[in-house]
This record gives sequence, structure tokens and C-alpha cells, in this order.
Amino acid sequence: MTKEMDLTHENVRQENMRALNGNRFTTEIPTPATPPVEEWNSEESAKLYGINTWGGGYFRINKKGNVCVTPQGKLGPQVDMLQLMEDLCERGIRPPILIRFPDIIRSRIQLLASCFSSAIAEYGYKGKYQGVYPVKVNQQNHVVSEIIKHGKMSSLGLECGSKPELLIGLGMIEDMSSLIVCNGFKDSEYIETALLSQKLGRNTIIVVDRFWELTEIVKRAKILEMKPRIGFRAKLESKGSGKWIESSGARSKFGLTPPEIVSGINLLKSENMLDSLILLHYHVGSQINSIQAIKSSIKEGARYYVEMRELGAPIQYVDVGGGLGVDYDGTGKGFNSVNYDEKEYANDVVSIIQSVCDEKDTPHPTLVTESGRALVAHHSVLIFNVLGVNELIQKKNEITVTEDDHEVIHNLFEIYEKISNENLHEFYHDTLQLKNDTHQLFSFGYMNLDQRAKAERIVWGILTKMYQISQGMEDAVEIMETLKQELSDTYFCNFSVFQSVPDSWAVEQLFPVMPIHRLTERPNRRAVLVDLTCDSDGKLDQFIEYEEKKHALALHEHQETKPYFLGAFLLGAYQEILGDLHNLFGDTDAVTVGINEVGYTIEHVEEGDTVTEVLSYVQYNRGDLVSRMRKATEEGIRNKKITTQEARQLMKNYEDGLSGYTYLEE
Repeated sequence: MTKEMDLTHENVRQENMRALNGNRFTTEIPTPATPPVEEWNSEESAKLYGINTWGGGYFRINKKGNVCVTPQGKLGPQVDMLQLMEDLCERGIRPPILIRFPDIIRSRIQLLASCFSSAIAEYGYKGKYQGVYPVKVNQQNHVVSEIIKHGKMSSLGLECGSKPELLIGLGMIEDMSSLIVCNGFKDSEYIETALLSQKLGRNTIIVVDRFWELTEIVKRAKILEMKPRIGFRAKLESKGSGKWIESSGARSKFGLTPPEIVSGINLLKSENMLDSLILLHYHVGSQINSIQAIKSSIKEGARYYVEMRELGAPIQYVDVGGGLGVDYDGTGKGFNSVNYDEKEYANDVVSIIQSVCDEKDTPHPTLVTESGRALVAHHSVLIFNVLGVNELIQKKNEITVTEDDHEVIHNLFEIYEKISNENLHEFYHDTLQLKNDTHQLFSFGYMNLDQRAKAERIVWGILTKMYQISQGMEDAVEIMETLKQELSDTYFCNFSVFQSVPDSWAVEQLFPVMPIHRLTERPNRRAVLVDLTCDSDGKLDQFIEYEEKKHALALHEHQETKPYFLGAFLLGAYQEILGDLHNLFGDTDAVTVGINEVGYTIEHVEEGDTVTEVLSYVQYNRGDLVSRMRKATEEGIRNKKITTQEARQLMKNYEDGLSGYTYLEE
């Protein structure tokens, strides 16, 4: 501030002091004005949070203002998620709760199969469609079981990327027409197990990712005196799009180069096994957000197919891999969304491969997809409760300024009193400077803690008032958006980002988050969500509102006496298996809920990890810990540091804690 401005502030301060019949004056920081509550309804909430776009028809807001689940669409049966949560809590199931809806899995399987059936009929394609589910996307038994159960009508199979996943596939698949596609790095035992399963009648195809694997397959097949079923994975030049683009292209981790493919075909010819080569596979990444990248890879892959047929390989299947994306935010842009839908995807796969085949008069192959995310992402929702709030915009905050207060405090108070449309920009920058001055004065010992606290309360009052004023000013949009972020609250929530939503931290994946109730009320707060972990990254601070990315989420005012439940949606792909034990927060309670015309049924309940179970993962033994603690309490009693009654209570709490939930309980 200039010397002239300093003098002005001092004059105003002295005049104010003389005008009052005392030595102090008081003001109150107001709550930002909001439109009347009656102007808000569930339709406004649906637009705000985008549930009608990313929800895929499976989630919507009902007339009560609660999120409901509709696996068969708007006209099908639905379940109110607030009522469901209240029922689950009444049964002793504890938030945070992962709720799984297998009926959504069934709907997703039917959707993808019907899209390919329609495309095949529309284009007159002479082959058929047969999908596989990549086990790596969600290996949970309930998911794989539902996939197999609901996939029987379309002979949906499994894609296995490791030895353990192969063992799952062999144990779970009973339909001999369903494919078991073996990808990933393989050792001799993996290859031999896959070959022997073919003798049982399993439709197992071993995909060659490294040339060494082909020589081992040939060697083992000779020993077993059998004809193997082989696929080649081609390393395409075409690249995917989005976050996982590096899993495609010439430098990708897996696949055979053109020279290796030709050498492989020649090797099989020399061993009289060329008729074993029945599948071509390629993969250009996960969550491909652009249909152009998909079309480019399909065209290059189709060219590999017709050329390998020209070389004599009797390929029957073309596996176009995964990559079918999910619209996580409803915007249709960026790697959190996609610019196409399932129908367009199926149409492009069918039409492009058909076109390339017809050019060379090559038979149309059976089309295989490895769509995992698109099948299971929608079916899981994490519901967690808000534990408390740190509010930056105070409803009431009395500020008393006395003659003895520091000069900076009086300067800040003057700004607070004088803010208007005309001086908003100037005073905004002055406030930031004075705020910085406060920090400097405190750091060098020229301002005590009480004075710094008072200064900061006035600063937040100024910023709150500025936010109110800026909402009506066209030339203050930038200030308004900055203040909206600066004034956001912190909502403390009962969950772990690292355990339940790990991709939001690891790869900045944006998942839909919103309240599951009170959606006929206008949300009058803005907040970031922080979890229970002692890690600064343990938070959610990126959200979608009105199809725009925001750094704070619109929420309702937290009521201490009533539970406030938030939901993180579309968590069914990768999140469960990727979750880690940061701060030793383990798996949450999980329930599987079936939905029918008369309501819902709790089909399965999985209790979350106890503290004892989590400690065992890091090699702690419950008995040893209890013994050590008991020894410590006995010594404390002997030394008269603790009474017998206190020791007994401590041991009870200790053992109860070991048996309890890793999350906070009511």
C-alpha cells in the first residue's frame, strides 16, 4: 500500500474511533446470499451433478429427492438408495458400504450383445460376435459369477492375463462354447495347464505375446500329442487415446512385430501345426476416449487378419481387445469421458472389418471383444457418511476491533467496511497483500497469535463479502471463481481414497460423487472431501458440475444430529483390486443387492476387514499383541501408574479395537 493510502486508512480509523462512544466497534460476517429454497428441485440437482448423463439410465433422482437405482431403466423397478442405506445400517452393516448391483451387470452384458447383434444384422455380416470378460478388471468372485451367469445367452467367456486368472477361468467356465483367452506372460506350467484344459473340452486359446511362448507351446503340444489352439497378438502401430495410450503402439509391452508374426507362421508350417493358429489378437489401451483411435486400430488389425489368411493361417477369430470406454463425467470429452456409445462402437467394429475382408474376398471372422470396464464399472457404488465439517464461510462471526489492535487489522477492517462494486478489484488485491503482511509480521515476531487470528477472521469476512458482490458482476468472473475455491469447506468423510477410489489418486480418474438424498434442497455449501488417512493426497477435490470440472463440490449444510450420505459411483472396474492399506484402512463392508418388481433382496453380505485381519497382512499376530499389552498393564498396576479397574478397561478397549472395523463407527 502507498504512504498516501496508509494515511487515508489512519484518518478513517481515527474518525471512526471518535465517532463511537467507546473504544471498540463490532460487525458480523454474513452468510453469502442464496436464492430461495423453493426455486430448487430434483431436476436442478440432476443437472448440477450430471446424474442423467453419466448415470447411463441406471441412476436417477426420485420425487423424494433421493438417488434411486434403476437397472432396467426408468420404467423398471427401482430402489431408493437412502432407504436402502437406512435398512443396511439397521441390520448392523456399517458405513462406508460398497453396494453392488448385479442386475446392472446383466443389463450391460445384454446391451453390448444386442449392439453387436444389431450391427451384424444391419451390415449383413457373415460372422458372429462372441465376447470375453477380462478377469483383471474385477476378479471378485461375485462379479465373475454374475458375468458367467448372465453371459450364457451370448456365450460370454473370460480373458485371463495371468496364471491365477487362468485357474479362475478353468474352474468357473462350464460352457464349452465360451472362450478362455490366455494373455499375459506365460511360463511352462501356465502353457501346459492351458493345453491340458483343451483335452477336457475347454475352449482355451493361448495367445502368443512373446515369440518364446510359441516355441514352448509347440514343444509341450508334441509331448502331450495334441493340436494346440493358438492366437497371435499383433503389435499395432496404431495408438489408442486417453490416459493409457502407452499400452499401444510399436513400443508397447506386449505383442509380436510383423517379422515375428511371419516367422511364427513359418515355424508352425514347419511343424505341421499351422491349422492351430485360429485367433488374431490386438489391444490399444483401456478407456479409449476417441472413436477415431478405435477405428484406426480396427482397420490396421483387419489388415493383419486378411494378410495372415493369405499366408495360409486359418484364423477364425479376430479379438479387437478392450478399450470400450465409460462416460465417467457426462461431458463427452477428455479421458474421463468418451465421444461415442456402445452402438457406434459395435457398428464401427463390424463395418470396418467387413469392408477390409470384402476387399480381399476373405471370410468374415468371429468378432471377439475384451470389454471389462464397460460391463462392470456401473454396478458398484460406495456410500460413506460425513463425520464433520471445517467451514470457511461462517454463518456468524463477530469481529471486535479496538484501538490497541495492529495497524494491519484496522486496514483490513476498513476494506471490509468499504467494499463495493467500484473498488472490488483494487480491494481484492489489497486484501491479498495485507494477508501476506500478516503472515510476515507473525513470522518475525511483530504480531502475536491473538492478533493474527483476528486478522484472519477479518480476511475471511472480506473474501465472503467479495464473493457476494462478485456474483452480480460480469467483469469479476475470475475473482468469483477464485473465491469460490478459496472459500470451500472441508468435509471430513468416513472412507479411504486409497482403499476405495485409488484411481482418483493414482491417475486422476474422476468418479461421479454426489449426495444420495436432500436433492430437493439447494446445496448451499462448497467443499472438498477428505478421507480418514493421514495423507494430504487423501482427498477428492475434482468434480463435475454442469458438465464443467470444479475443485469443490456443491453440498448441503451438514447437520450434526442427522446422517449425511454421499455416494461415489461407477467404481466397479479396477477399484476393489487396486485398493491398498494406507494407514491400515481395509476393505469396507460390502453387500450385493438384487432388485425385482416388489423391492430388493440382500443377496450377500461381506463384512469389511477387522483390525486384526489388517494387522495380519503386515505380519502382526493378535495373540502376541494382546500378550504384550497385558504385560504392560500388569507392570503399570505394579508400579501404581494405573488402577486395576483402569487396566481392565484399557484391555477391553484394546481387544475390542482389534476385533472392530478399521473405519470409524457410530
